[in-house]
Amino acid sequence: MENHGANVDPVELSKFSSLADHWWDRGGALKALHDINPLRLSYILAHAGVNGKRVLDVGCGGGILAEALAEKGAVVTGIDMSGAALAAAKQHSVQFGRRVEYRQLTAESLATQAPASFEVVVCMELLEHVPSPPRIVRACRELVRPGGHIFFATLNRNPKSFLFAIIGAEYLLRLVSKGTHSYTKFVTPRELKQWGRTSGLTFESATGMHYNPLMRRYSLGGNVHVNYLMCFKRPTAPR
Repeated sequence: MENHGANVDPVELSKFSSLADHWWDRGGALKALHDINPLRLSYILAHAGVNGKRVLDVGCGGGILAEALAEKGAVVTGIDMSGAALAAAKQHSVQFGRRVEYRQLTAESLATQAPASFEVVVCMELLEHVPSPPRIVRACRELVRPGGHIFFATLNRNPKSFLFAIIGAEYLLRLVSKGTHSYTKFVTPRELKQWGRTSGLTFESATGMHYNPLMRRYSLGGNVHVNYLMCFKRPTAPR
């Protein structure tokens, strides 16, 4: 095991480690991740080709997005601090012949070991689960090569997001397990843009991710009031 660093919440780590047996159950506790995965992938591919490129998945969990990126021809490394989730990811990748390298370490640790090693870095649904999200943003900047892209997905912090992401998704619609999210840890787009700028990144775009309870379907576009994705680029010249 690599050096863990300090930007890890033991409660959050335990929470997602307990779901290790459910990562690849498409109808189970993590069904929502499977449902939104094609949307996350399409957003990434719309901004950065991945075929033949080195791609890093920060907070990869059981490897749902990492495997999808590998299927598109990316050379994928997935990192996470949950040994149980990584075990599930490795088992599935071997079973289905997906080539993904999985490592148990933090983004900050990898950034000191292998700076500017990836052409694309993705960090989905992680910022709202760590003690210091700005540190994750800075580490992602260090990990991507000049000219490379970084993608984040997280939850906005406002009354609407509390109503939809916690009351609606966790208690009424049961899209995710109760207690999955903590409202105070949600990240506003303004905060994320500021962390990106402070880290030396250029903002590229943002889009909302929405759920239609009648159609039981997710879609991208429109406002960023609740779930959203954001793309940054590391400039080729120093800023």
